[in-house]
Amino acid sequence: MGNKKLVFSGVQPTGNLHLGNYLGAIKNFVELNNDKENNCVFCVVDLHAITVKQDPKELRNNIRETVATFIASGIDPKKSIIFNQSKVTAHSEAAWILSCTARTGWLSRMTQFKEKAGKDKERASVGLYSYPVLMAADILLYDSTHVPVGDDQKQHLELCRDIAQKFNNDFDVEDFFKVPEPLIQKEFSRIMSLKDGSKKMSKSEISDLSRINLTDDKDQIINKIKKAKTDPLPIPSNLDELNERPEAKNLIGIYSSLTDSNLEQSIQKFSGKNFSEFKQNLSQILVDKITPISKEIKKLLNEKTYLDKILSEGCKKADEIASKKIKKIHDLVGF
Repeated sequence: MGNKKLVFSGVQPTGNLHLGNYLGAIKNFVELNNDKENNCVFCVVDLHAITVKQDPKELRNNIRETVATFIASGIDPKKSIIFNQSKVTAHSEAAWILSCTARTGWLSRMTQFKEKAGKDKERASVGLYSYPVLMAADILLYDSTHVPVGDDQKQHLELCRDIAQKFNNDFDVEDFFKVPEPLIQKEFSRIMSLKDGSKKMSKSEISDLSRINLTDDKDQIINKIKKAKTDPLPIPSNLDELNERPEAKNLIGIYSSLTDSNLEQSIQKFSGKNFSEFKQNLSQILVDKITPISKEIKKLLNEKTYLDKILSEGCKKADEIASKKIKKIHDLVGF
């Protein structure tokens, strides 16, 4: 793949992707896809999805919906590899081999497992505990040089780097696995619930008013922003004050991300104004940005053959790279 950066990223096929997914990841993927300095691999990580119980029919639909969302948002399947992980068997195989390199102490320090497993850790699946090793396999199979990460994934990328370095040392092969660098997301990539500024926007929250779905239409978007939680005070004039007001910070952060500005610039523009005026501005920008994506997702979901073809072609390209790497791993390990 030449001297370009190799950017790898995965998205779980959870279905019903929302504004948090778009601003936290997909918008950035589009920019990476459009940069001629990059070769991008975007993986629908269906093996990761089954760490919690899934309905098989729903999972298949969600895989297609994730691909439809990628394309509707502007990722070009001719420029990037788009595929689903389970169809490239090297991922599962590399994950097992690397789980023999990773140490249990490293995994037990992963904070995301503690958050996802909740209080009853004994009942969590082994897959949920060990999935950071599969994530490392995903990245390392493609000699990825860069991985886009949000705050919640930094620890997993550190683990991936540790696994790569230990494998290289164990088998005395300097740089066999490239040690990937993080691509830290731009300012304000973490989008919170429209109903509670302390919680991350999530499809699992009961109220649909808590999130902007990427399939929402114009009226739904306007209604959700109108009902989004704020406080009675006008928009502040400085960041310190904004940081004390989570719901206000969230809405201004969404505006900043959509307009490619920073929080200071947005505060400057709206300082002293009331939220009803700001919400009208935010609604209009969201409608302009999200409704074309929403219409395209719905259109693509009726073109299953086309989506399956993109996945099939992407799987062939991915398998060509990953199968060569796994063969070299076999040789090193002694298989």
